[in-house]
Amino acid sequence: MKKYLFALTTILFLFTGYITAQTVEQLIQECDNYYSQFNNEKALEVLLKAEKQESENWEVVWRLSRTYVDIGDKMPTSTSAQEDAQLATYQKALEFADKAIKLDQNKSISFLRRAIANGKIALFKGVFSVAGVVNSVRADVEKAIQLNNGDNFIMGVSHYVLARTHAKTSEKWKPARSILGLGWADNEIAIHEFKKAIELYPNYVMFYVDYANSLIREDEYKTAREMLNKALTITNAHQDDDKRKTEAKQILIDIKNE
Repeated sequence: MKKYLFALTTILFLFTGYITAQTVEQLIQECDNYYSQFNNEKALEVLLKAEKQESENWEVVWRLSRTYVDIGDKMPTSTSAQEDAQLATYQKALEFADKAIKLDQNKSISFLRRAIANGKIALFKGVFSVAGVVNSVRADVEKAIQLNNGDNFIMGVSHYVLARTHAKTSEKWKPARSILGLGWADNEIAIHEFKKAIELYPNYVMFYVDYANSLIREDEYKTAREMLNKALTITNAHQDDDKRKTEAKQILIDIKNE
């Protein structure tokens, strides 16, 4: 009888563990569905449920970082209190990205998510006031590219983030930023990385718009127009795509005589 009860208990334990794992898996799928709908709040809600069940689940943790970034991007910033709340949200994204790396140091997306979270913080505070953070962004995204174990979307975004880092940082006069340890930034490298991002994943509006901005800095207007017009034909896949398409239309107007 004791053997029977022990066996039954073991089976129930294993079955319960299986159900729990399946539930977390289902919650992750639900999160991804909400992500594709740009419903950040619902994505966060289901991820927090999953985290309660498996707080060390890497798939849950890196998605939490992504979701906090997306939420932060849509937060109002009209008052200082709202700005503080947005920064706190980006810092929350950074915390989960750090945890994702601790859980798995051999995944491109772990380092990509930390690069993105730190990038948001750097833009919030001012790129040239937090040079160390900018250098961390560069190091993390280069690590993501070196690992090269994400799908075409992940690797495309990795090259895009590296391109954006070079493009944004190189806007300042080189001697001035060299003093800050940011002399490595180069718009020509940005152009190369934007091209690589598009080659890997040609269906993201922001790739083309930011690539065009870097091309304009080099007076390559013809190619810039091609990229902006291409951006306008792509199906929206990111919560900011309408905004970026509006930007593309305005840039085309601005450079029509160039």
